[in-house]
Amino acid sequence: MQTPSEHAAYPDHWEADVVLRDGGTARIRPITPDDAQRLVSFYEQVSDESKYYRFFAPYPRLSDKDVHRFTHHDYVDRVGLAVTVGGEFIATVRYDRIDERGRPATAPADEAEVAFLVQDAHQGRGVASALLEHIAAVARERGIRRFAAEVLPANSKMIKVFTDAGYQQKRSFEDGVVRLEFGLEPTEASLAVQRGREQRAEARSVQRLLTPDSVAVIGAGRGPGGVGRAVLHNLLDADFSGRVYAVNAALDGPAEIGGVPAHPTVRAIGEPVDLAVLAVPAERVPEAVAECGEAGVRGMVVLSAGYAESGPEGRERQRELVRQARSYGMRLFGPNAFGVINTAPAVRLNASLAPTMPLPGRTGLFTQSGAIGIALLSALHRRGAGLSTFVSAGNRADVSGNDVMQYWHDDPDTDIALMYLESIGNPRKFTRLARRTAAVKPVVVVKGARHSGAAPTGHTVAAPGIPDATVSALFRQAGVIRVDTVTELVDAGILLADQPLPAGPSVAILGNSESLGVLTYDACLAEGLRPQSPVDLTTSATPGDFRAALAEALADPGCDAVVVTAIPWVDEHSAAQYPEGEVLAAALREAASKAPAKPVAVVAVELGGLAEALAAATASAPGRTSRPTAAAPVSPGVTAPGGHGETPAPADASTGTGPAPVPDQGAEAAPPEPRTTGPIPSYPSAERAARALGEAVRYAHWRRTEAEPGRVPEYDDIDEQGAAARIEELLAGTESSRGVSLDAADAADLLRRYGIPVHPTLPADTADAAVRAAAELGYPVALKTTAPHLRHRADLGGVRLDLASEAQLRLAYQELTDTLGKPAELRPVVQAMVPRGVDTVVRAVIDQAAGAVLSFGLAGAPSELLGDTAHRLIPVTDRDAAGLLRSIRTAPLLFGWRGSAPVDSAALEELLQRVSRLVDDHPEVVAVSLEPVVVAPRGLSVLSASVRLAPPPARTDVGPRALPLY
Repeated sequence: MQTPSEHAAYPDHWEADVVLRDGGTARIRPITPDDAQRLVSFYEQVSDESKYYRFFAPYPRLSDKDVHRFTHHDYVDRVGLAVTVGGEFIATVRYDRIDERGRPATAPADEAEVAFLVQDAHQGRGVASALLEHIAAVARERGIRRFAAEVLPANSKMIKVFTDAGYQQKRSFEDGVVRLEFGLEPTEASLAVQRGREQRAEARSVQRLLTPDSVAVIGAGRGPGGVGRAVLHNLLDADFSGRVYAVNAALDGPAEIGGVPAHPTVRAIGEPVDLAVLAVPAERVPEAVAECGEAGVRGMVVLSAGYAESGPEGRERQRELVRQARSYGMRLFGPNAFGVINTAPAVRLNASLAPTMPLPGRTGLFTQSGAIGIALLSALHRRGAGLSTFVSAGNRADVSGNDVMQYWHDDPDTDIALMYLESIGNPRKFTRLARRTAAVKPVVVVKGARHSGAAPTGHTVAAPGIPDATVSALFRQAGVIRVDTVTELVDAGILLADQPLPAGPSVAILGNSESLGVLTYDACLAEGLRPQSPVDLTTSATPGDFRAALAEALADPGCDAVVVTAIPWVDEHSAAQYPEGEVLAAALREAASKAPAKPVAVVAVELGGLAEALAAATASAPGRTSRPTAAAPVSPGVTAPGGHGETPAPADASTGTGPAPVPDQGAEAAPPEPRTTGPIPSYPSAERAARALGEAVRYAHWRRTEAEPGRVPEYDDIDEQGAAARIEELLAGTESSRGVSLDAADAADLLRRYGIPVHPTLPADTADAAVRAAAELGYPVALKTTAPHLRHRADLGGVRLDLASEAQLRLAYQELTDTLGKPAELRPVVQAMVPRGVDTVVRAVIDQAAGAVLSFGLAGAPSELLGDTAHRLIPVTDRDAAGLLRSIRTAPLLFGWRGSAPVDSAALEELLQRVSRLVDDHPEVVAVSLEPVVVAPRGLSVLSASVRLAPPPARTDVGPRALPLY
């Protein structure tokens, strides 16, 4: 931190692009001496009333002295920030450090006076709120902990900005002025306010792009063919509800292209344009963007290629594109985008290269890839599934999947979100948004580049790779349904879009093929479901038999879902009267519509027309505004898996192959609600139907038990300030940015400050030293080597346990050195024995892309060889910690497998939360490893610990709201 009165270089890291309340963008940056004319021009456009509120007196113009004072800052004691649109100021904020007497500070002080001024035309857009977040972050960086602001009582808008910010405040009234004082440390309330504003602003920015009143296609050719003409045709073919224009630079004046008004420039249109679709070569895009910005266009879809996907030059071109668009307050989809679609009857927007408008529906679809977008649109259309919105964002240089998820969260027309992602630009934010969205509607994701962890070089601007196991774990923590292929994405989507959520894993199977029923039974078992014995209706079954059997199964309180299997039946009379499959579809729909709300899936083999007839039920449920759910939430507590005397099954297999077993819901599930008629999904194989149903069951369980994130507990014995001081001391002598690995004593001291005792260890360089150590610790003892190649390797003889006497210890020491090497190479140590239990390992690490991650597994082969490790983002809540234990495949060993005593899971959950608190409170702690942690039936013992400190990395999930850098 710099000291007061010390001049600092221009702080370019304070520059940021923000989304305002109305969805437009603006830039926040420090004010410089070069801004004198901008400041004067800005002030001239501010009303007399706003000037009076700012200066408490008539102040018609700024003097030269004022201009100099307001544009010259030392960026330490005096800081000014401006908000710009199109390069011009629309708002300013300034702080001046003050001492306790309210005068400019001449010595270190932690309070500053702050004042705002917002141009009247931009008031109400949330400009001041965004500025407050950024100036507060700047002040904290410069050692200021409190702001004071004096406001006239009539200036209610500014008073509201301060009072709504969520900071701890003190308010007083003196001499006709309201004085507000508030601390700048983020609070739970201020963070909630900030994220709420972020959600509303980002959702609004996407809404503006998806619900335009007018669209201009830039690059529409006069003759048929070409990308521009294709988009123009698709807009008209979809019967877009707004105005459509064509723009072609080769035109001499107003004309007509494709039956719509055409102009040489956007400005020549002479009417407001909400959305511009750019279909021009990359070298012409900057000119088109400038025209759009000057004409007041709100947003753009950039179809043009030649950007990050084409290499380094393209990446720089892409950065400049985003800079230019945001400077005019615009957001954009793309570049290299396939386009956007909104099927809402009031919009009917097809600003994409998709030649066919999708059916209206309640599914939102986001994809980075145009090719995958084509495949998904085609697959959903074939299955009779409709969409609410479709976004193919290409390189997603600006608007990302996170932004679209913000929109979908509150969109009443979207009940389920399907996403194809090749990279995750901000994993922490994605996890936070996905968890909030998944709590109210399913989020299904297929992620490309699974083995590399990121998109291939040059394909898109991707975040550093995240291990695939970590991605899976974070998705499950957030309630995201992760599938492996686009086919599975569609399979899960059509089930979740229109069927109620299952109340448990019990599945009834019925049909007219015994063999197909057996295959379905096996497929359900493979997905961790609890299939009932298949009901064989025989090949002579009629549609009426299917109807009766389905009605009976749905009425059974022990059934949570039904899979109907069907092959062509032998009935010449029925076949002659009805198209094949239509009569069966009618029977199944009738039975489902009169039964309790339970999901139904159909496995059909060679039954022509059945899938189409089942999907046609869309028309029978007009105006439905929410998807049905099968069960009310159960108790929010997280219990050990099993819960009914069974061997516990982990509820969240984060790594490895195969699906996570579905927890037994038993009597916890509430009675189902009455059913809402909707399409019944059909599948060509039992395996695909069972996979989709298994994902629905797991998601429903997560929503009932883990959707609420829980709380981060407070511990009275944590010495946060002492730990901070110790960390500062330990880092003080370190010059390398790579940090330092603490020795055993320092690591134990730091952990002790967070209530994590490490079992004492004494060195044993000789046999006599080992005996003295044992006498100090007390018998029985353990003798271990700490050499890296032998550490934790009991299988190699590097650990000798239960040494109850000096004779046993000396003999073990001799055998150890004779077998494995000299003491100097082995680095032996002595520890007192601890109660027997299960050896586990707890780690925390700062992942370059994902941020702070907490990991847990069993020590030895399960985690090291089999990769059976579970992960959660830090900070970890009480529910996260409970879920973490139960997420590994070997979790039954912790909960009494085969009659063994269950371990003290409560103590283990507390340890996980204490490690999480340490890393979250002190970002300088970049790695912690506790191995082994022996968990006994009562209590646990940390036998070895390592800690690494380094300068704190940048955090993308804290601080003021800002759009990602280009």
